[in-house]
Amino acid sequence: MLQWCKERKFLVTAVIWFCVVVLVSFILIIDRAKQVDYPTFNNILKENLIKEISLSSTYMYVYKADGEIYKVSTRDIVLCTRMIENSYHKGEIIHDEKCQLYLSFKYGNIPLVTPKTSVFTKIFYAINVFFVGLLILYVLFDESRTNKDDKYSSSDTGGDFNDLQTMSLRIEPMRSSVKLKDVAGIKEAKEDLIEIIDYLKNPKKYQDLGIYLPKGVLLVGPPGVGKTMIAKAIAGESGIPFFYQSGSSFVQVYVGVGAQRVRELFAKARANAPSIIFIDEIDAVGKARGADNHQEWETTLNELLTEMDGFSEQSGVIVIGATNQVDVMDQALLRSGRFDRRIYIDLPDLQEREEILKVHLNNRRHNLKLHEIAKICIGFSGANIASLINEAAINALRNNRQEIILQDILDTTQKVMFGKKRQNTLSMQERKALAYYNAGKGISQYWLSNDFLKITLVDVNSETSMNQKNQEYSSESELISEIKIALSGNLSLEVHGFGASTLAKHDIERAKDIARKMCEEYGMGERLITDYDDVLEILEKAKTEHKEFILSNKNYIETIAQRLMEQEKVSKGDIQKILE
Repeated sequence: MLQWCKERKFLVTAVIWFCVVVLVSFILIIDRAKQVDYPTFNNILKENLIKEISLSSTYMYVYKADGEIYKVSTRDIVLCTRMIENSYHKGEIIHDEKCQLYLSFKYGNIPLVTPKTSVFTKIFYAINVFFVGLLILYVLFDESRTNKDDKYSSSDTGGDFNDLQTMSLRIEPMRSSVKLKDVAGIKEAKEDLIEIIDYLKNPKKYQDLGIYLPKGVLLVGPPGVGKTMIAKAIAGESGIPFFYQSGSSFVQVYVGVGAQRVRELFAKARANAPSIIFIDEIDAVGKARGADNHQEWETTLNELLTEMDGFSEQSGVIVIGATNQVDVMDQALLRSGRFDRRIYIDLPDLQEREEILKVHLNNRRHNLKLHEIAKICIGFSGANIASLINEAAINALRNNRQEIILQDILDTTQKVMFGKKRQNTLSMQERKALAYYNAGKGISQYWLSNDFLKITLVDVNSETSMNQKNQEYSSESELISEIKIALSGNLSLEVHGFGASTLAKHDIERAKDIARKMCEEYGMGERLITDYDDVLEILEKAKTEHKEFILSNKNYIETIAQRLMEQEKVSKGDIQKILE
């Protein structure tokens, strides 16, 4: 019932107003005359206080000078009307008392007036006519719109999409006032961003050297790290129009609508070039195509691929996408020529959290040591920190304090949500276990992985461990190295006296998956017709060999773990210096 009312809001509103008008009008035009019988009516006439009399088809109304109104049925009077008229014109005398009375007010001194239509009655009739006409127009319009929607919901994609005006996006360019200095906690990403901004400001300088702008930039990172703010900062720094859309706005049930919206967005951006298109949560429309996908979804994705591929190098339009689920996106969208550059936005480290805290505490009175608060907020995103400071300010106000103190932070840390779980402050023992786990993985990646860049304190599942690397052309030794990297965290905890931990859950699953594929799909087991013993043999052999490696590098792992606890991030260059 509620859904029906929402869909027909205009109709429901019109009916309600109509009922109100009818009720008010009824109150205004209600007959206020008091009905009396004939003897009483006769006595009223004899009082000689009558102002005027009027007749209707059913009643005779008497209006007294004091404002009172009486009425009596004209049934008896109408019976003698003809006789009265005939006798009067013939000069005859009528002895009937009722007829004499009729003659006395008709031809006597009391004026007989024609009943007048009330002003309120006229208004009532006019309003009724207006609302009836309005409702008729609405019904006709609603019927026409329903027929048009039925036409568009047809599975035939060969229709005229130019008629889909009612389903078009409202695309208006925005001007962003956000600058890079306003976005804290993205120190590494800023280097790539500054290059893009400089190109947008001075395109000729690059074009003269044959350098062209990347068509697309994909911002990848967990929720709350500032991907949207980064896109706004690029637009704000370069001073060009900024078109914002969410991925879900292109996903529709009507065939052709999503593709039309994609075309409209890109056409508007080209008309305002140089410009930026920012598609937030692009995975909503860019998921990998498959048998289970809806036809409209694939049509929209195909149109997005076509538009991005059709960009000329000098179009001056750059597409920025943001997602935290890059692993589910279609590979055709991620290839070079569409999203040429991929920027990973990590959770802020200790120093970056201090910068974010400084931004959010700028206009608030506080008595806090930012370095200590940043240590408490380990694993928090920028959005988490903003929420933490706001909750701490509310807690200070609740306790009648004029400034935020450490106790307010401690009281509200448990309220800050990190994804779907409450983000609890890590104890010293938990931080130490995390540091040794990631230190073991870090030194293993340094020696065994070519694309290793850094390790962080809280990122247990690194890019390599999450199977981002293409295994299609990997050798047996490379796959064994990946298994060793996945097992290294737990081995490091074991060697340093912590014991096995649930931290290794995803890494252990990855090691098992690689070993299973080696036996079942790649033919790298002892037998071509393989079983679980072959998988177990690969895992146990890799574990034994790599445990010796971890033992021989025990002191280095301790140094790296200590650096992680202090700085929360260690790069490949840092590990190289430690090893030297």
